[in-house]
This record gives sequence, C-alpha cells and structure tokens, in this order.
Amino acid sequence: MSTESSPPAKKSKAAARAVEPASRLFTITELAAEFDITPRAIRFYEDMGLLTPARAGRNRVYTHRDRTRLKLTLRGKRLGLTLQEVKQLVDMYDSESDAAPQLKAFLAVLQQHRRQLEQQLDDIEVTLAEIAQHEERCQSLLGEVANKARRA
Repeated sequence: MSTESSPPAKKSKAAARAVEPASRLFTITELAAEFDITPRAIRFYEDMGLLTPARAGRNRVYTHRDRTRLKLTLRGKRLGLTLQEVKQLVDMYDSESDAAPQLKAFLAVLQQHRRQLEQQLDDIEVTLAEIAQHEERCQSLLGEVANKARRA
C-alpha cells in the first residue's frame, strides 16, 4: 500500500458557493466575472432598482440576496422579459407573503410573453414566405436575362 495521498479535488464554482456562508459579501468585480457581465451592467441594474448593495467605504458590497436578485434578473432577461417585468417578479420573490399570488403573476407574465413570441414567429414565417417568393421571381428573371443574352 502506498502512503502517498492523492491531491485534493478542485471544487467547481457552484460547489464552492454551496459551502459559502450566507453572510459572505461579493464585490462588483466578483459578480461581474461570475455572471459574465460588465460592472457597468450591474450598476445599471442598481439604477433600475433591481439591486441595492451596501457600501464599504467607496466600494459596493453585495449580499447573497443581491446575488440571487442578479441571477433572477439575468434569467428573466434571457427569457425576454422587460426589466420592469423582472423587477415586479423579483420584488415578489423577495416578499415573505403567500407564494400563490407570486406564481400566478409570474404565470401571467410568461403567458403574455409566449403570445408575443408566437406573434413574432407568425410574422417571421410570413416574411420568410415573401422572401422566398421574391427569390423565386429573381431566379426566374435571371434565367430570362441569360436566355436573351444567349440569343443575341
């Protein structure tokens, strides 16, 4: 038997966060790197009222609550929600009241967003069909031009 011990396994970022104390504070640089966004974007979300960091001197410090709100904001943005919709939903998430109204509001926002996307999809399909018709007509005209050139 060998007495050598194997090197400790490296922890992933997610695993490292799982063991972080809830009291841990984050800098704007850490959050920007973690979520692959710019510090300016984080400051913009602050201006919109989505994040409310504390100050340590001249520096912003973010709590786990702020980190969660940022994560939810970015998720809502990926879903195509407006920042106003995201703010309403994140604010509901923060409240300690009954979850049913929060879930109903979120469902209503998602359903409205689905309707908008379906309408956009319909519009895109109509536009693609029109483009196909124009392409077909152009190909036909090019063929006619080529035939005339060969005859001349």
